[in-house]
This record gives sequence, structure tokens and C-alpha cells, in this order.
Amino acid sequence: MPTMSRVRGRDGMNITLKLYANLSHLLPAHAQYNAAEVSVADNASLNMVIDQFRVPRESAHLVLLNGVFVCHEDRDQPGRLKAGDALAIWPPVAGG
Repeated sequence: MPTMSRVRGRDGMNITLKLYANLSHLLPAHAQYNAAEVSVADNASLNMVIDQFRVPRESAHLVLLNGVFVCHEDRDQPGRLKAGDALAIWPPVAGG
């Protein structure tokens, strides 16, 4: 697996943020393979991270925390994220 560049803040923790399809352009410039290690507030909710990286909430259709789906109702709960977690977000998709 490739090594990702790191972004560290004075306060907070590092997580891996993965954005897919038409959301990938919202990742920091150092992102590789649709993922970047980013710094977020210690008690950030998933929606706080979504907002921090300017992902429109209506575009955060499929949200996985460490591979587990998180429904819309649970995305405002603080304390779900831990250092080292992976947060993956996909927009709505259409197909036949």
C-alpha cells in the first residue's frame, strides 16, 4: 500500500479520509489513490468532518467508518471517530 503524506494539526487526531467519484477533488492536494491522512478535532462528528472538507451533505450518500455503514441519523454523534480511523464517502450513483 502506498504511503500517504500526512497533515497534522496542533490539536486533534489524524484519520484517513477517502472520497470517491466526483467528490475526490475535495481532498487535500497531497491525497493519493482517493485518500489522505487529515487532522480533525478530537471530538468531531462525521458531519463535522464532512463539513470541514466542504463535502455537500446531500452528496455524502454512502458513508463508511472503518468499513461499516453509518446512517444519516448517526453522523452527528460526537466521539465516534478515533485516531487512525478510515472515513470513506461516496456520492449517490445511478445506473441500470
